[in-house]
Amino acid sequence: MKILMLSSTFPYPPSRGGTQVRTFNLLKYLARRHEVALVTQRSPDVTDEEVEALRCCVHRLAIFSRPEPSKKGMNFLGKAKRFGNFLLDGTPPNVRHSYSPAMQDWVDNYVEEGNCEAITSEHSVNEIYVRPEWRQKLKTVVNIHSSVYATCRQQLQSGTSSSPLRDRLQLRLLRQYEQRYCTKFSGIVATTEEDRRQFLELNGSAEIVVIPNGVNFDRFPRRPKDPGGHKILFIGAMDNLPNIDAVRFFSEEVFPLLKLRYADATFTIAGARPVPEILELQNIPGITVTGTVPSLTDYLHQATVCAIPMRTGYGIKNKTLEAMAAGVPVVASDRGLEGLAVDGPDVPLRAERANRIEEYVEAISRLFNDSHLRTELSQQGRSLIETEYTWETAGKRYERVLCE
Repeated sequence: MKILMLSSTFPYPPSRGGTQVRTFNLLKYLARRHEVALVTQRSPDVTDEEVEALRCCVHRLAIFSRPEPSKKGMNFLGKAKRFGNFLLDGTPPNVRHSYSPAMQDWVDNYVEEGNCEAITSEHSVNEIYVRPEWRQKLKTVVNIHSSVYATCRQQLQSGTSSSPLRDRLQLRLLRQYEQRYCTKFSGIVATTEEDRRQFLELNGSAEIVVIPNGVNFDRFPRRPKDPGGHKILFIGAMDNLPNIDAVRFFSEEVFPLLKLRYADATFTIAGARPVPEILELQNIPGITVTGTVPSLTDYLHQATVCAIPMRTGYGIKNKTLEAMAAGVPVVASDRGLEGLAVDGPDVPLRAERANRIEEYVEAISRLFNDSHLRTELSQQGRSLIETEYTWETAGKRYERVLCE
């Protein structure tokens, strides 16, 4: 089959982030048996070596320049104009901002010349390039990483929105936007059952298939031993708003209480591009912000516990999968554990669940004090990932969606 994949995010190397990880690994699987063309955008930090490495993975690679955000803050008039455009054309500002007319022309020509039998939008932001009429002659699939409407609604409900007024104004528009763009596609893919339900609320007749993420076991081997101690770790890109909220909540509300119980307790925040409000957390005794690290696996193997205190953001979390694959006991929220069966009747305990401050303190304390519990979570967590969350399994499911 001839497949055209659309990704405004350059999906290499796959260690760059969650969007890149999912896109690259699905692309890599499909390219084994199908003729895959990828059209993507290149930001200034993408090297020529990375371009050539990605080119070797596909039948054809088309690259366009990625629009860069303005370094100057937007004034009130600019924000009002951007919202007005959203109100008029129904396309969110972040989707419109990354849109490339040159890339659109290339995609239009490629499709009209009959060069593909299926087209995929890798992340919903790429739906803008897909014409509604293509559904009549092509298999069109949108690979949604998470619902923007549901995420915005949840942030407002939980009080974690960075701009409540803006989000309240945009909420209805985001719902209409997701309802509209989903009708263009013959297939819809979500990462969790919860996200599938979100989209069924918008379109009860839609065909939605759940395909979770996987883990590269070469990059995340199980740790050889339990390091003991009182070391807590968080991993993730530190310019991501849900990650920023999670880390600040844990650092300011949870970690000081753990520090009272365990004087030598440490909290390491490992992830690229830490913003100022993350860097300032280093002023709290025991907290370290690393920025980009050569190997996340090394940090995971040295941690006693991996905390994933997400309060916002739908979709499966790569950080959770990777920590469990590395054999690190996980303490996470409902958001951090979305899509994973880790506790409950007839389910072996695979991670500790916590949502409130006192629940985090007690769950982490139990793991600090009980080496047998740490071993149980390490073994059961790794086993779950090996069984259910491999890229081989995800790739087979994705191929089935495209070929049926």
